[in-house]
Amino acid sequence: RSERRGNAGCTLLAAVDIQPACLGLYCGRTVLSVNGSVETYGDCGVCPRGQRTDDNKICRECVGSPDRYDWLYLGFMAMLPLVLHWFFIEWYSGKKSSSALLQHITALFECSIAAIVTLLVSDPVGSLHIRSCKVKKLSDWYTMLYNPSPDYITTVHCTHEAVYPLYTIVFIYYAFCLVLMMLLRPLLVKKIACGLGKSDRFKSIYAALYFFPILTVLQAVGGGLLYYAFPYIILVLSLVTLAVYMSASEVESFKDLLVRKKRLVVLFSHWLLHAYGIISISKLDKLEQDLPLLALVPAPALFYLLTAKYTEPSRILSEGGNGH
Repeated sequence: RSERRGNAGCTLLAAVDIQPACLGLYCGRTVLSVNGSVETYGDCGVCPRGQRTDDNKICRECVGSPDRYDWLYLGFMAMLPLVLHWFFIEWYSGKKSSSALLQHITALFECSIAAIVTLLVSDPVGSLHIRSCKVKKLSDWYTMLYNPSPDYITTVHCTHEAVYPLYTIVFIYYAFCLVLMMLLRPLLVKKIACGLGKSDRFKSIYAALYFFPILTVLQAVGGGLLYYAFPYIILVLSLVTLAVYMSASEVESFKDLLVRKKRLVVLFSHWLLHAYGIISISKLDKLEQDLPLLALVPAPALFYLLTAKYTEPSRILSEGGNGH
């Protein structure tokens, strides 16, 4: 019996040894069949959609769920077209137009419906939950850069979505946003945008036809970089845009904020973005340590209001002139 076991072990060892190695960082073998605890594998190559390689170079189905940071990232990518919609609607609506609010609401409706439909058509279909693979490192977003060339002549193409579905779900969402915008917004603008000229009333829609391709390219090229950097991007942009808006609106005191309700809406919107950035950085892993950080949200606006009167250009020039 010992001889038979030894021979069987040698045979198994030989079978493992003659099996060619699966090269490449993201190449794997698909599971062809499962007979009890015995699995039969295919040739080394690309994993099917919805799978990624494990530590043994075997393609395994993504059965996990996005963690909190993944959902925050998807929320950030979902907010980008909405914020751009609101910006261009406000930019092209003009002071005399009363249609801006309805267009804002319509843009919010479009993006919300697009997000819900995107989740419903994702696997598992018909559910707001999605299954995903865990993001381990930056290279998971750029598997096309890690296709091996064993003989330096032929390339084994193993490009697949290792971060399924965080990469492609954004493109699906943008497609639904664009379709819904083209179906709803022109009819709305044509009926209610009476305060604008014929050439101006559709400019916010034309702007969307420009920034959606830009967002698509941004996700295709820099999706992995955005995944790791988006909390800091939110914080920086919220601070810069708030300072620019207050400066352009000549807000120098709390009284100036209360004059127009629109300024308060803009202020609270920036505060929400700032809080979103802080939550994305901290991930709220330790509530007793992370929640107090939200108290810093009003700090930039308060600092601006308290120091605005000391940085007024006319005052600086007048004092400089008197001193001279």
